[in-house]
Amino acid sequence: MKTRGKIQEQHSSLFSSLIIMIIVGIGVIRRCNGEGYLIGVGSYDMTGPAAGVNMMGYANMDQSTAGVHFRLRARTFIVAESSQGPRFAFVNLDAGMASQLVNIKVLDKLKSRFGDLYTEENVAISGIHTHAGPGGYLQYLVYSITSLGFVQQSFDAIVNAIEQSIVQAHHNLKPGSVFINEGDVVNAGINRSPSAYLLNPAEERARYPSNVDTLMTLLKFVDDASGKSVGAFSWFATHGTSMSKNNLLISGDNKGAAARFFEDWFSSSSSSSTTSADSSASLLSLIKKAQSMKATGGKLCGKTSSRESKVRKNNGSLFVGAFCQSNVGDVTPNVLGAFCTDSGIPCDFNHSSCHGNDLLCLGRGPGYPDEILSTKIIGERQFQKAAHLFTTATQQLTGTIDYRHVYLNFTDIEVELLDGNKKVKTCPAALGPGFAAGTTDGPGAFGFQQGDTKINKLWRKLRDALKKPTPYQVDCQKPKTVLLDTGEMFVPYAWAPAILPIQMLRLGKLIILSVPGEFTTMAGRRLREAVKETLISNSNGEFDDETRIVIAGLTNTYSQYIATFEEYAQQRYEAASTLYGPHTLSAYIQEFEKLAKAMAKGEKITKGPSPPDLSSVQLRLLLEPTGDLPPPHTNFGDMKQDIILPKSGSFKKGDRPIATFWSANPRYDLLTEGTFAVVELLQGKHWVPVYDDDDFCLFFKWKVDNSTLYGTATIEWEIPRDAVSGVYRLRHFGSSKKTKDSPNIYFTGASSGFAVS
Repeated sequence: MKTRGKIQEQHSSLFSSLIIMIIVGIGVIRRCNGEGYLIGVGSYDMTGPAAGVNMMGYANMDQSTAGVHFRLRARTFIVAESSQGPRFAFVNLDAGMASQLVNIKVLDKLKSRFGDLYTEENVAISGIHTHAGPGGYLQYLVYSITSLGFVQQSFDAIVNAIEQSIVQAHHNLKPGSVFINEGDVVNAGINRSPSAYLLNPAEERARYPSNVDTLMTLLKFVDDASGKSVGAFSWFATHGTSMSKNNLLISGDNKGAAARFFEDWFSSSSSSSTTSADSSASLLSLIKKAQSMKATGGKLCGKTSSRESKVRKNNGSLFVGAFCQSNVGDVTPNVLGAFCTDSGIPCDFNHSSCHGNDLLCLGRGPGYPDEILSTKIIGERQFQKAAHLFTTATQQLTGTIDYRHVYLNFTDIEVELLDGNKKVKTCPAALGPGFAAGTTDGPGAFGFQQGDTKINKLWRKLRDALKKPTPYQVDCQKPKTVLLDTGEMFVPYAWAPAILPIQMLRLGKLIILSVPGEFTTMAGRRLREAVKETLISNSNGEFDDETRIVIAGLTNTYSQYIATFEEYAQQRYEAASTLYGPHTLSAYIQEFEKLAKAMAKGEKITKGPSPPDLSSVQLRLLLEPTGDLPPPHTNFGDMKQDIILPKSGSFKKGDRPIATFWSANPRYDLLTEGTFAVVELLQGKHWVPVYDDDDFCLFFKWKVDNSTLYGTATIEWEIPRDAVSGVYRLRHFGSSKKTKDSPNIYFTGASSGFAVS
C-alpha cells in the first residue's frame, strides 16, 4: 500500500507539473502581448550580534545572546506589472517584529538607489515573531529597556539585510507567474487564551471549526522562461515561542526552521549533486585515517574566508522560501497545553497560574521537555504543508497590482460603532497588569496574573512615580487598569508609538493586509471579513467570494496586541497589551474599510501624519565587547578542548561531537553571509564544508570561560541520520581587535579528525 500511495503521489506531482507547464506557456504568450507579471526574489543574512545582546520578545533581562543555532535572514519577493508599472515588495524578516525606525532608514536607502520606485506605500516589512533574535532595534523606549537601549549593530544588520534582499529581488525581476494554494496545517498551534476566546459571541464562534486559524496560504513564484520555481511565501499563524525564555542561541524559531527545511528540500530535490566519502573504506581504516588528522591550531585567515567555507553561498540565485506571520496574537506552538511545573496538572483556566503564581504555569511543545525538538517539529509541520501546497499549486493569480497605505494617530481615532448610534474613541497607549503576568509561553513578573484588573499599593506607587495616568486615560482604558501609561510617557523620549501605518497590497484577487501588531484569532477574522465585504460591495464585480484576504502580522512597525472588544473585558495578556483601549479593533476595521473602499473605487488616499525619527535621542547603554586577547602562549583558534572520542573510537548517527576553541567576542564581526562554525568532510586529500552555522544540526556557543576569563567558542554537531560515513572535523572562524580603533584580525582553527560510521 505504501508503494501504491507513493506512485499515486508521483502521478499527482507529475500532473501538477504538467498543468503548470501549460499555464507558464500561456504566461509567455501573455507576456508577449504585454500582460503578466515581473517577479523577483532575494535573500540576505541578517544575523545580529551573537554575544551579550538581550533578545527581543520575552523581555527577560537574563536572556542575552550567547551563540547561534541557525542564522537569521531577510527574504523578499517583488511583483510588478512592468518595468516601470505598479509593483510592491514584501520582506519577511527572521526577527521579532518590524520596526518603524528600520523602515525609515531602509526607505531612505532605497530612495538613494531607485528614486521613487520603492516607497512606504508599496514596501511591506514583516517579522516572523521569533523571540530568539538580538534586540535593541526598535525606537520606542518600552521595547528597548531590557536591551539597555538602542543597539546599533543589531539595527544595522537588519537594515542592511532588508536593503540587500530587496536589491537582489529587484535585479532578479523577470517575466514570471504566481500561483496560489491553501490548506490546513495540523497541530501547529493552539489558543493560549481560550477563556478569552469564549467571551466572543456564541453565534460568531459557531461559524468556525476551531479557536485558532489553521489555514496556510502559499504563493509560488515560477520563472516563465525556464519554467523553474524561484520561491514560495506562505502565511500561517503560530507564535515564535517554541524556544523558551531560557534559550541563549540566535534562532528563527519554528518559522525560521521551516524556511531552512523548505529551502534545503527544494535544493536537494532540484539538484543531482551529492556529498560522498570513500564508501569502500572500512570503519577501522576511517578511524586510523582520522587519528592522523591533528588539530590545526589557530591561524590567521582572510576577511572572506568564512564566506568561502559557507555551504549555501548566496550568489543571488538561491531559491527563497519564507514562512510569514499572520493573526498570531493568541496562538501558541506549545500544543500539548500549559501545565504547573510543581504538580504537572493543567494550569488555572482563566488566569493561567498555579496556586495564584503565574511563574509556575508553562506551555509544553510537542517535543517537551526538549525545546530544540519542539522547534523542529512545529517547523516541520509548517514545512510539510507548504511543500504539499507548493507541489500541487495550479491556480494562477492574474490581474491588477495595487496598494494603499496611510499613517494614523491611533491615540485619538473617533470610531462609529456598527449600530451607528454611538461614537467612541481610541486612547493613548497603556499596558495593564495582565501584561506584566506574561503568557504560558513565557511567564512575566511574580505577583501578577493574567486577568488582573487591580494593582497593589506598591506597584501603584511605582507606576505613579513614572507617570500617573490622567483621569481621561483611566476612564478611556477601562476595564483595563493602567499599569504603565506608556502613551503619556515622553521622558527621555516616547515610550510607545502613537502614529501607526496600515497598508493593503493587491496581487490580482489576493489582498495582503499589513498590520503593525498581533491580532488575536477572532480579531483577525473580523478584519478579514470586513475588508472583503467592503471590496465586494464597492467594486463592479472585480472582487467576489473568490477574493482571498491574508493578514501579515507585525508589519512596518510594532504596537503589541489587538484583541476583540469582548476579549478585552477579561484582561488576559493579549487584552492587557491592546494599547489603545477597548475599541482598538473597531478603529482598525474602520480605517481598513476606508483603504478597501479607496482601492475598490480606484481612489487615492491622504498619507496622514508621518511618524517620528527618534534615532538621534536613543539611549545606548550596552557596553563594548570584551575578549580581545587569547590566554598567554596561545592563539585565537587554538583548541581549549579537542574532540573527545567515544570508547568505540568513532561516532554514530545521532551522536554529538564537541570541540571548544579559544575565541574572541563574535560581536567584533558578525561574519555576515559567512559562518562561525563548519563541519568539514575529508574527500580524498581535501576538506570540504558540508554543514555550517545555518544548519539545524550545528550549534555555535560563545562564552567567557569562568576560570580564565578568556573567550571560548564551542561547536556541537548533532550528526544527522543522512550524514555519510567518513572522516570529519569541526572548524571555527572568528575575528578580533587589538585595540578599539585597530582593524579586525581574522582567524580560524580546526579540531582533530574523527570518524563517523
